[in-house]
Amino acid sequence: MVIKIALIQLKIAVPKEKALKNAVDLIRIAKKEKGANVVVLPESLNCPYSERNFMANAEEIPQGETSQALSKAARDFGVFVVGGSIVEKCCGKLYNTCTVWGPDGELVAKHREVHLCNTNIPGKLEMEESKVFTAGDSYTTFCVGETKIGLGICWDIRFPEFANAYRKKGCDLLIYPAVYDVYTGELHWELLARSRALDNQVFVALCAPARDSHAELIPYGHSMVVDPWGRVIQKGTDFQEIVVADLVLRTLPEVRGQIPVLKQKRDDLYELVVKK
Repeated sequence: MVIKIALIQLKIAVPKEKALKNAVDLIRIAKKEKGANVVVLPESLNCPYSERNFMANAEEIPQGETSQALSKAARDFGVFVVGGSIVEKCCGKLYNTCTVWGPDGELVAKHREVHLCNTNIPGKLEMEESKVFTAGDSYTTFCVGETKIGLGICWDIRFPEFANAYRKKGCDLLIYPAVYDVYTGELHWELLARSRALDNQVFVALCAPARDSHAELIPYGHSMVVDPWGRVIQKGTDFQEIVVADLVLRTLPEVRGQIPVLKQKRDDLYELVVKK
């Protein structure tokens, strides 16, 4: 089986309606012209990433405007849509949440960012998501055919145990919508993607917004797909574009058979305990 994945490196526009129209237009192109069967949008897809925008653009799921637009696009074009992330409001709390919509338009998965970004790099990046968001508390998977896919958002990729737990759950592809700033993006973006892919012998897809030099947090861009050998097989630029890759799933047993590290772990010395 081959999954054709399309990462939509979206230029985040205001107002929200403009951002959603742009997203839907690109979903159509990804399916109708590129032939994708899985389309991925970036983190904070419906507003620029900043604390002042979060509350103003928060929505309930699945009743909200963004959910309805993504559901309709998935149904109209017959494609899985991994809806990047939006700010979800629920029971008086805010979550950074990724939705997944099936080709019938139904909500098939919802992931709330588990690891919130609290960082302080003087003169470069200061962020404290925990002041705004409540952390999620679960793993999130869905299937395309027989392929099990695990979801993370942005900061989740920095935790190798989280990715390893997804592999233990049988995932062959990990998808991370993410907004990285230029400074940490240049240092860590590709390194993290390749590390998670190589460590777990899975495909990894990172989907970022296009760069906007006027944004409060300037996105790094460079959406990419990495194969189980840790090789970057497709990579975007800074601009709005659709990054398309064929995930040839038969390579998974080949890699795992040739370098069987997942079978060689020393449970007598260390062990990852998946609690949920």
